Amino acid sequence: MASAKKQNTPAAARRAKLEEARRKERARERRSRIITLTASVAVIAALVAGGGYLMSAANDKEEAEVEAKSSPVQGERTWDKLSQNHVEKKVDYPMNPPVGGDHNPVWMNCDADVYTKAIPRENAVHSLEHGAVWVTYTSKAKPADIKKLGERVEATPYSLMSPVEDQAAPLLLSAWGKQVTVTSATDARVAQFFTKYVQGPQTPEPGAACTGGVAQ
Repeated sequence: MASAKKQNTPAAARRAKLEEARRKERARERRSRIITLTASVAVIAALVAGGGYLMSAANDKEEAEVEAKSSPVQGERTWDKLSQNHVEKKVDYPMNPPVGGDHNPVWMNCDADVYTKAIPRENAVHSLEHGAVWVTYTSKAKPADIKKLGERVEATPYSLMSPVEDQAAPLLLSAWGKQVTVTSATDARVAQFFTKYVQGPQTPEPGAACTGGVAQ
């Protein structure tokens, strides 16, 4: 009998080792499934949170734009009943820069155009009629403000920029029938004016071209 036990011991030991190896493999598989599930849940949670953040940010942006369009621009001046006749002569405008009135038959290109020299006002008024915002400045404006405003114009179709040395303030923004003096390129009214008046409700001819006109 003792001899039989000795013969069976190696087989029993092998079975025990095999069972232990299988137990460890099952344990590893369980841990792997738990880790995979946990990681998947974390990824899904991150995606949901990220999606929620993006939706919230988009909603905040939309609400800010609605607020900008519906709120009056502080310090803005408004002119009503502006004539829209095409003339091929100099026009004596009652405001400087002009925000409307009779103007040249050809518009100034206003497809994000930054002009470094003075432009014909009669052509620029035609651009305003098409829904453009016109940024003007004098030599008293800070170079940093001129640069930053130029970058905004270069990124905005239906806008243009040029110097107007004899205007009353260093920085002015104009649209058809609308004008405001701003203190700097970071003045909150700059963004509001662009949001509200680039192809805004004041535009007499919305959608009209801002290319194919006069270029400096």
